[in-house]
Amino acid sequence: MFRFLTAVLILCSMASFAQTDSLQTTHLNEVIVTGVTRATTVRKNPVPISVITKKEMTTHLNTNLIDAITKSIPGVSAVTTGPNISKPFIRGLGYNRVLTLYDGVRQEGQQWGDEHGIEVDQYGIGRVEVVKGPASLTYGSDAIAGVINMIPDLPTGEDGRLKGNFISEYQTNNGMIGSSLGLSYHKNDWHYVFRLSGKLAHNYRNAADGYVYGTAFRELNGTAMARVDKKWGYSLLATTLYNNLQEIPDGSRDSLTRKFTMQVTEGVDDDIKNRPIVPDHLLKTYTINDLHQHIRHYRLYNRTKIGNFFSNIALQQSVRQEYNHPLTPKQPGLDLILNTLNYDFRYNLPTIQGIEMTAGVNGMYQTNRSQNATDFPIPDYNLFDIGGFYFLRKSFGPVDVSGGIRYDHRHIHWDDFRQFTAFVHSYNGISGSVGATYNLSERLLLKANIARGYRAPNITEIGSNGLDPGAHIVYLGNRSFNPEFNLQEDIGFLAYLGDLDISVELFNNNITNYIYQARLNDVVIVPGNATYQYQQSRARLYGGEFSLNLHPRAINWLKINTSLAYTVGLNQNAASIREHGDQAKYLPFIPPLHARSEWKAVFPNMYGKIEVDGYARQNHFYGVDNTETATDGYVLLNMGAGGTIAKKFDLFFQVDNVLNTVYQANMNRLKYFEYFAASPNGRSGIYNIGRNCSIKVSVQF
Repeated sequence: MFRFLTAVLILCSMASFAQTDSLQTTHLNEVIVTGVTRATTVRKNPVPISVITKKEMTTHLNTNLIDAITKSIPGVSAVTTGPNISKPFIRGLGYNRVLTLYDGVRQEGQQWGDEHGIEVDQYGIGRVEVVKGPASLTYGSDAIAGVINMIPDLPTGEDGRLKGNFISEYQTNNGMIGSSLGLSYHKNDWHYVFRLSGKLAHNYRNAADGYVYGTAFRELNGTAMARVDKKWGYSLLATTLYNNLQEIPDGSRDSLTRKFTMQVTEGVDDDIKNRPIVPDHLLKTYTINDLHQHIRHYRLYNRTKIGNFFSNIALQQSVRQEYNHPLTPKQPGLDLILNTLNYDFRYNLPTIQGIEMTAGVNGMYQTNRSQNATDFPIPDYNLFDIGGFYFLRKSFGPVDVSGGIRYDHRHIHWDDFRQFTAFVHSYNGISGSVGATYNLSERLLLKANIARGYRAPNITEIGSNGLDPGAHIVYLGNRSFNPEFNLQEDIGFLAYLGDLDISVELFNNNITNYIYQARLNDVVIVPGNATYQYQQSRARLYGGEFSLNLHPRAINWLKINTSLAYTVGLNQNAASIREHGDQAKYLPFIPPLHARSEWKAVFPNMYGKIEVDGYARQNHFYGVDNTETATDGYVLLNMGAGGTIAKKFDLFFQVDNVLNTVYQANMNRLKYFEYFAASPNGRSGIYNIGRNCSIKVSVQF
């Protein structure tokens, strides 16, 4: 595997290219809005940030948006539970350490859960900005790994004329059918946008498991926006709806045939190793089975800018119902309603002697309530969060310097509730950053940044004490946990040398009070479900990303994009290492060495591409009580093509995993869905998706 990764880089570095005097600085001058207090360019921002455009997302045919991001940005990975469930990780950190935003509004939807993805319409996103590194200065708690800002598409068109597009796609592996209709209308100062999207799929399949029972889904999304632009600024009012029926896999099988089995009873009558085999017709049906989750997310927000004053206010409601009772299918095991009020106010102060200054305050008020449930993994709670910051930026010739400081306060409390005793606590933290970019020339750029991040423990880490039926995990929290703080150093080098673009980003991240999950093999609280207890210790993560993009003028139709990402996560819990040795040396959910190379031929109105995706064997894992195990390396071959027909139709084809490779990603949760110590074929757990052919049509009107 390492030979392959090396070969990918050598082949790309040997590719010939012609030097020219033209400056390929478009990306450096691209305007960004994430992780900064006012719109700025990539050139002036010292924090590592990557951008994915609408065009790039359109040409990637993926089941969900997070998978499209992981394929585009080195250093970003995902924990998956089937094709439609992906939780983003940045440089080995995820869950409540990666802050996801929708149009600048922090997404709140029980982020601690393993078994659901990000509640957004992938067809309605026009741009994604990813900050790699602590962004607590501008966003407060939960952004110590970075930020993913999903910015909705706001098409522009001829005044007084309706504009629209229709997207339809099909994927062969799980029969996924997706469609989306978007409309926009612009008249004078007003702009209106409407989008309705849906997708459905049956179980996915691979060469090792066949059809994987319990992975079908059905999703519906809606978006409506209205914006007015005036001399004084602008105001936008928007609402979104997300509705997802997602099956819940548990991995139970017949011990001899390895065929999947289904739960038909419960309690003492349910022997997980002797369930009936799933009939073939249920493996290929689009009908959602009785054991599923129903996830809904509603959002209403207003973003307004008046002069130098900016506000963003949002109301969100997340409804999660997980149905895990086969004898009473309409009775949810988990039934949670999370209500959130977000607020964000900023003011750009007058510039004094070239110093740009911004002051702001943001936070949220949140309530969580259980409804008609039988399982209660977390208590009902109230949470109030507030933080204020001050940010400065100044240019000194070729050097742009920026930095700031922030103070956060979070108060959480709950009363006596079932197995949860009352709890009241406040968490406080100081965060900040300082960095600089040095423009060596118009083509060369050097960046350096040091940042301190802050994260208050989430509700499961301090309050959990029960079964999450969708994840098949009993969580045990610890209310004595302290907030996490990290100190991360980043250094980056960017070069745009005519036909060659180079990016090198290195980081070192030290975390105090790092919280992680450890499996308890000897503890079975609910039969058929794993028990995980949260631990706290020091941790260190380090690594980097390297990108090399060739676009030779001598062969102007050829584009070669190559990237390499490497992250090491060290557990610095001395007591655990003394007791368990190397099994406790590393952190969980750390992606392996990853190299990707894409060779693309681009012609007028059409393109074709071949992509090689290589993952090294991951021997750095948290192995105490078999929380994780080693994962073999693998190589995937992908191909794609697309083009524009008659200036109105865009047609795309893509084949992922062309060779139908059987593999398990180390961040695939289904890898650990296994109830037998040994199997006839020597395999354990569930494997990732096999060959998948996709076609997408986009029509503009």
